Amino acid sequence: MAKAAAKKSARSKAKPKGRAKPGAARKRLTPAKQKRGLEPESAPVALDAPELAELVAQVRAAGGAPIGAYRDPLSSHPLLLAMLPLDALEPTPFQRDLSPTHVKRLAQKIDEASAFLDPVIVVRGAQGGFWTPNGRHRLAAAKVLGTRALTALISADEALAFKILALNTEKAHNTKDRSLEVIRMAQSLAGSRPRATEPEFANEFELAAYLTLGLCYQESPRFAGGAYLPFLRKVDRFSPKTIAASLRDRAGYASRLLEIDAAVKQAIAKLQARGFQSPYLRTFVIARINPVRFVKTKKGETGPAMAIGAALTRMAASARKFDPGAVRERDLQLAAAASGGAPDGE
Repeated sequence: MAKAAAKKSARSKAKPKGRAKPGAARKRLTPAKQKRGLEPESAPVALDAPELAELVAQVRAAGGAPIGAYRDPLSSHPLLLAMLPLDALEPTPFQRDLSPTHVKRLAQKIDEASAFLDPVIVVRGAQGGFWTPNGRHRLAAAKVLGTRALTALISADEALAFKILALNTEKAHNTKDRSLEVIRMAQSLAGSRPRATEPEFANEFELAAYLTLGLCYQESPRFAGGAYLPFLRKVDRFSPKTIAASLRDRAGYASRLLEIDAAVKQAIAKLQARGFQSPYLRTFVIARINPVRFVKTKKGETGPAMAIGAALTRMAASARKFDPGAVRERDLQLAAAASGGAPDGE
């Protein structure tokens, strides 16, 4: 016993002190060694600068008032600060749906503060007006308050309308919000840039699955897309076809996914009829019929675990064969534990 204790003590002394916890390296924020962008004195731009002439004229024609201009500290692109009348502003057509509750709360807080401090980001819209890609709720709140004008930070780069959504990290998008934004963006691009392909906008779309799920939500607003996202992550990839052509393919995928979901709902109803009332029923059924559930993705591997068409075919067949009578309470308990404590949701 004494020798065993001595060995244990020696091992504990041999352990290096101050060992970093797992994941610490990922959380560490290391400042870049090489500085980028402008020096402060290089940022101001005169309102009469030729590169701003068209934008300044457009603001004045809309009844707005230019206030000042500067260069973006990272890209050096000129930006115009202006006051724009409220009726000259519109949200981009591919943002998340408006939340009346959020608008009312926001209007109340702005009114209590007696200050509307956040400028909206603005780009020139398709019809020559002004679009805000990230200020839909502030714009609606301003209308509730009866505000005549808003402060706007205007960029001449119209492509920013598609990029700004990716920067919106302050309020996390749920699966439905993100999917609808992405599909609306893709549908807009299919009309305005007919030769564009999905990979060109991979950063803006984020996941190919959002395109397919977005079409499902447009067809069925109450679709539980979050439950199918793990499956689609493994099989859905950006298409090299033009966006317009790819959307036609995706319409077929979405239709098949909705048919699968109809079968899943029938299975859930039968489980409920047997007395199962777990919030994990949908997650459980979808996991059971998922043909790539146990397929492990290797690090650095980008290809799909299975072609999406084949995966949907196998999933539909499994949904038809699903036997609710074979499910035990223990099965649902294991599914709940595997899900990390998060029930079905968006």
